[in-house]
Amino acid sequence: MFNKNLLQRLWSPYVVGLCLGVLSWITFGLMGHMLGTSTTFVRIAAAFWSIFSPSHFANSIYYRRHLANNSWINWQFALIIGLFIGSYLAKKLSGSKEVVYVPKLWKKAFGSSFALRAIAAFIGGVFVMFGARFAGGCASGHGLSGSMQLALSGWLFMMGLFIVGIPTALLLYKRSN
Repeated sequence: MFNKNLLQRLWSPYVVGLCLGVLSWITFGLMGHMLGTSTTFVRIAAAFWSIFSPSHFANSIYYRRHLANNSWINWQFALIIGLFIGSYLAKKLSGSKEVVYVPKLWKKAFGSSFALRAIAAFIGGVFVMFGARFAGGCASGHGLSGSMQLALSGWLFMMGLFIVGIPTALLLYKRSN
């Protein structure tokens, strides 16, 4: 039964949510940290500046704090690599041959330009990550781990995500109902 579920094109959101919850418990239990990924990108940027512009790195308390006593390659870095490998394997196991660069809903509202879709997705991602990092975490850290721990920051992030996300989607896709 488990293998049959892995081969489905769409997975049950309840099963996926349960698996994310269990993964969060394991991560917190074994690593002593919440599940999250954005700090890895900060560490990679810090490592970059420490190599290519040591003076910039030396003058940045933010970068020094994130790289001090920590390698930029750690369990979170492995998690990010695992996300790419896992999504690739899920696609292959599902047997789906379809590759969608521009979803139908986007195409109907904005046209079939992949470049426009990629730029909009990038800008949206920047806004979400800026807000999450500004609040001291990342989208998965606040949304998943923070809310599971009943942290105020996690609940505020999730509420903000829906309060801003739903009207934005309705506006972008011109729906009033």
